[in-house]
Amino acid sequence: MTMTPLDALLTRYSVGPKHLVEPGPGDAELTLMAQAALRAPDHAELVPYRFKVVRGDSKRGMAALFADAARASAKGEEGAALDAERALRPPVTVAVVARIDLGHPLVPAHEQWAAVGGAVANFLSAAHALGFGGKMLSGAKVRNPAIAAAFCEPGETLVGWIALGTPARRAAGPARKPDPGQLLIDWHPPCK
Repeated sequence: MTMTPLDALLTRYSVGPKHLVEPGPGDAELTLMAQAALRAPDHAELVPYRFKVVRGDSKRGMAALFADAARASAKGEEGAALDAERALRPPVTVAVVARIDLGHPLVPAHEQWAAVGGAVANFLSAAHALGFGGKMLSGAKVRNPAIAAAFCEPGETLVGWIALGTPARRAAGPARKPDPGQLLIDWHPPCK
């Protein structure tokens, strides 16, 4: 059965790294995910994000970087080992890097950040449509100067990482979500 784009959105849920196994997406699937990301709300030629793929031997380098950051933050050797192991879990990790042009004459920064969020959502929905699981991860590591410098060029901001792979088991689905009707509220102009 072919999954429609709407199916991909309505059935997607996050699958964390400890529930992801090989195989991870290959070049062809990652290219499709990037193409989906480019369909997010955009502003003509302005693409304020990049995706940096971490797989194979590069995963060990990322694990060492995470372990060093854990040691520097006083997590000790146990914390360093745990952070390194977490970096190695998903078959493929994709770093999300934003390149926000604060002086752009037509597109304010908040619209560029919205495009970054839309790109990540489309990337994850495409992964799901292709049969992979994934989850966006962030936290204190994105603010670590050594980690950010390893992933970013000058003027870029590390947003987080997308963990990707095959779900280890068929999940029951997402946690209970609010009723969509609670999100849709009719607006009326204020009385004068």
